[in-house]
Amino acid sequence: MIARRVRPLPARRSSQPPPDAWPEVASPGRAGGPGAADESVEVLSAPPAPNGELRTSAGTGTGRFNVLSEPQTAGGEAAGVQVPVEPEPEPPHAAPLAPPLEPPIELPLEPSAEPSAGQPLGGGRSAARHAAASGGGGGERGLGTRLVALRELVGLSRTRLEQDTLAEAVRVLEEASARGRLSRAHTTVAIAGPTGCGKSSLFNAIAGVQLSDTGVRRPTTSIPVACVWEASERDGGAEGLLERLGVPPRARRRAHGRTSDNRILGGLVLLDLPDQDSMDPGHRAQVDRLLKLVDAVVWVVDPEKYADALLHERYLRPLAGHAEVTYVVLNQTDRLSSQATEELLDDLRRLLDEDGVALGEYGEPGAQVLALSALTGEGVPEFRECLEELVAHRQAAARRLAADVDQVVVALRPAFVVDGERQPEGLTVAAREEFEERLGVAVGAAAAGRTAERVWLRQADAACGTAWAGLARWQARRLSARRGELPEGPAGAAGAPAVPVPPQPAGRPVVEQAVRGLVDEVTSGLPGDWARSVRDAARAGGEVLPAALDKAVATVKPPERVRPRWWTMAAAGQAALMVFQLVGLCWLLFGLVVGGMGADRWPAVALMVVGAVGGPLLAWCCRLAARAPAEAFGAEHERQLRRLAADHGRSLVLEPVAAELLRYSEVRDQYVLAASRQP
Repeated sequence: MIARRVRPLPARRSSQPPPDAWPEVASPGRAGGPGAADESVEVLSAPPAPNGELRTSAGTGTGRFNVLSEPQTAGGEAAGVQVPVEPEPEPPHAAPLAPPLEPPIELPLEPSAEPSAGQPLGGGRSAARHAAASGGGGGERGLGTRLVALRELVGLSRTRLEQDTLAEAVRVLEEASARGRLSRAHTTVAIAGPTGCGKSSLFNAIAGVQLSDTGVRRPTTSIPVACVWEASERDGGAEGLLERLGVPPRARRRAHGRTSDNRILGGLVLLDLPDQDSMDPGHRAQVDRLLKLVDAVVWVVDPEKYADALLHERYLRPLAGHAEVTYVVLNQTDRLSSQATEELLDDLRRLLDEDGVALGEYGEPGAQVLALSALTGEGVPEFRECLEELVAHRQAAARRLAADVDQVVVALRPAFVVDGERQPEGLTVAAREEFEERLGVAVGAAAAGRTAERVWLRQADAACGTAWAGLARWQARRLSARRGELPEGPAGAAGAPAVPVPPQPAGRPVVEQAVRGLVDEVTSGLPGDWARSVRDAARAGGEVLPAALDKAVATVKPPERVRPRWWTMAAAGQAALMVFQLVGLCWLLFGLVVGGMGADRWPAVALMVVGAVGGPLLAWCCRLAARAPAEAFGAEHERQLRRLAADHGRSLVLEPVAAELLRYSEVRDQYVLAASRQP
């Protein structure tokens, strides 16, 4: 005898199957070995939809996925959570990733942690173990959150990432949408494997009747064959699932058991797939397509092909994350001794471990590895228990979708996370201030401020200088006006401060350097595609920024400043001092002409000295007093230009960059939600 773990069969209630209007086809005999129950099968004759569309219980075509996460209420209706995510508008030259999705369709959801009526749990494994592995009802709610996050992620990233990068995520969302509209009471399980391993024999052994052809000729199975164990009447049929899987009507069967064995498998949709290593490319294409659609996979191997490189490298290794919905069955153990069977099982487990497939041993969730003989029926009851438990919990579809999401987020990680580098800091205050400082240099704000300061000082000199200097400037302007020349310096007699010399045009190299420095700072730690998106946004604004700065600087007006009152007082003082000089001079000249001044000349000399010395001294004091307001005037003009440059830099560069960084932050948050498995 072959040594293996034998689990006691559960106590089963004897119940007759529900009446069915379809005629039954009597079983030609038991194909599953001794001790199996007699069963019968009938052909499911649902016609295909017109125009090649997949017909589902909710309609045809694809639609938005609808994540229903609440158990049924007392009234019998299910509370659902819709995911109405509006598609993001496409840019003019962006190709859509997928066709527009239809509105979500509400479906009733069976309680995820409870088996349906008339379906007791398998006797060997505990229900608590599978509830822990699947997360129960909370696990499906967590899956709903992850699917919502994945859809948001795709919507926010579709114009920023390559179409091929998001193609698998779009496919998973479409499959989640399609599967969510179909029956939750049915579980689709595919039997796959290499040529000659006994897939069809195991399929017939589980069905209890000869459904799939077996023989020496290869390949024996050319199209997928399905056998359906119907669930309760209120759960509906499996026609929609079969249409989605593309099983032709002639290859559909429905099992009717005359014992409780068939009742306990209610809801199972078992498929026999073509050979995954077939020489016919069409067969391999069918296998690859169906493996992406079914809820669980049974890999059947034999003692010769259990280590087949094609099986491990093309299927088991890439699908390692789907271990919870994977069964690996070593068939044809009737050709081996008990010791050889155990040795092959150990080697098979070793190969699966090298492939990264978690094994469901010691209470841990993972792939189940079994040994059986479909020819003699040995080990088939234990495998049937696995299917009974899988169908009873109705969690295979959710686990499969969760594994698909896991696989997608792992593949998308390089597009949203950069390992080994510091986390992106975004548009920090320091980066923004440095960028604005460089723009101020580009428009020459500091030089313009110094020019405005010098203009103010010259204006103060003109207003508070000596009268003789004012007469000299007036004469110079008069002569220049006659020659048609523009004199240098401000209009001293005008009173108000003159307009400063216009600032220099913005230097394009300085602006480009400022933009490059900003981009280098904010893209540090960003993934490549998002760094390129930020760089493109900054470059688009940086190309038009120099011209915008030149236009704005050309129309800038200096700050308004009121003429200080002390300038008038200083001008009056200079006039009085000039009068002193004139009075003293006239007094001396009069004395010289008339003669006989004597000692009376000293008052005249004093008036001349006071006027001659006091004028320059007063002008020097006024210049000292004018430095502070001149500096304030220059600083105000510099701030005006810096604000102008900062405003244009903010609107043309900083805001687009901040928008891209905000989008990345939102996408990163959605990625974290999609990547997290919630209990």
